[in-house]
Amino acid sequence: MCGVLDSAELVALSRHTRLARHSAGEELAADGMPVESYANVMRGVVKLTKVLEDGRQQIVGLQFAPDFLGRLFTPDSAVTAEAASDVDLCRVSKSGLERLIAANPKLERRLMEQTLRELDEAREWMVTLGRKTAAEKVASFLYLIATHLDPSADSEQKGRKFILPLTRGDVADFLGLTIETVSRQLSRLRAEKVIAISAVTQVDVPDLERLRKRCG
Repeated sequence: MCGVLDSAELVALSRHTRLARHSAGEELAADGMPVESYANVMRGVVKLTKVLEDGRQQIVGLQFAPDFLGRLFTPDSAVTAEAASDVDLCRVSKSGLERLIAANPKLERRLMEQTLRELDEAREWMVTLGRKTAAEKVASFLYLIATHLDPSADSEQKGRKFILPLTRGDVADFLGLTIETVSRQLSRLRAEKVIAISAVTQVDVPDLERLRKRCG
C-alpha cells in the first residue's frame, strides 16, 4: 500500500496509523458492526468467518501478510475477523485512508488490484471445496499455508517449515470435512513422507513441489 505514496503522503498516512498486536483468538472485527479502521496484516494469520443464527460457523477466508484487512467504502463489516495466530496489524483510520485514496488514484488502484486478486483466490478455493477429494483439499490447505505464511521466504527454497495456525477443528471447518477425515489425511501425508509433523502443530514440508502435486 505504501509503495505508491510519495514522502509527503507517507507522512500524512503515518498520522493515522498505529501498530496493533493481537493474541490468537482475539476478535479484530465483528460481522455487522461499523467499520472504524482498516489494516495491513504485518505478521500472522487472520481468519474470516460467517456465523449462522443457530451458531454454526464457516471460515470463508484466511489473510496473511501483507493482505489488506477490511472492505473500502462500506459502513459495516461483512464478516467476523479473528486472529488465528498471534497477529501484528498496521491499523489506519477509515477517514484518514479514504481521504488519501480520494487524492491518490495510484493508491486506489493498488488496493483495487489486491481486492481483485483476493476475488480470484476465492474462486480458486471454490473449486477446491466443490470438486477436490478430501486428500486434495488437505494438501491444498497445507500448500496455501506453506506458500503464504511467510512472504519473505525465498521462493527458490525447496521446502518450508511452519506452525499450523488453525486447530484441526478449524481446518475441518475451512475445508468442509470432519476432524477425523482431516486427521486421517494428515496421517497419510506423513506416512508417505510428504510432510513431517512434530509437537502437534509444527509442520515440515521437505519438498513443496511434491506437496503441490497432491493438490489435484
